[in-house]
Amino acid sequence: MGTFVLIPGMCHGGWCFEELTGGLRAHGHAVHPLTLTGVSERGHLLHGGVNLDTHIQDVTAVLAAENIQDAVLVGHSYGGMVITGAADRAPDRVDALVYMDAMVPEAGDSAWNIVSDDERGWYMDVVETGYAVRPLPFFDPRATPHPIASLLQPLRLTGDLAHIRRRDYVYAANWNGESPFTPVYQRLREDPAWTTHALDGGHNLMRDAPNDLLKVLLQVADSTDGADRG
Repeated sequence: MGTFVLIPGMCHGGWCFEELTGGLRAHGHAVHPLTLTGVSERGHLLHGGVNLDTHIQDVTAVLAAENIQDAVLVGHSYGGMVITGAADRAPDRVDALVYMDAMVPEAGDSAWNIVSDDERGWYMDVVETGYAVRPLPFFDPRATPHPIASLLQPLRLTGDLAHIRRRDYVYAANWNGESPFTPVYQRLREDPAWTTHALDGGHNLMRDAPNDLLKVLLQVADSTDGADRG
């Protein structure tokens, strides 16, 4: 059985994976839905020093504490930054990466640098302390401000991800408007090192396409390699 570690996007906690967590556990898999430092029920830990490194350490600390050796790291949206860094920092504990309509950074990238001007406009709407970005109005009512330093800090990588058994990209094909992740998906579907999937849902695939998403994750856990499905 596989061990999944689920990383939410900006402003969300591990609660956003409730249905997905239940589905994976029903198939016998171990699942760790995380809430990153400074967000949601961990919002009381927010301060100006909470950055991308902090969030990567949130993941690697769980891998070490639970003695996980074969993690499937799943990152939604901003969570793609986090799982990339965690796979680099804990190479012996990560088996596969799943980017769920997510950022796919390279060394030196920050979320700020790789998003669109519209996204950067959102990032500039900070709370009174200046430490965090406000959630957008249509987010889940449980969403809270997100540490802005995590969006500005460049990703440090010590090597490539060649040691990862499998990398999957799950693209949300039914955005309300133009998806900023379309160029990422189009690039990766031509890369033989990746397995790609296009699901009929909006950016929040956990809500819009939970059953199809569950099938993808079960496939990742059960296979040793895969062919492009995009």
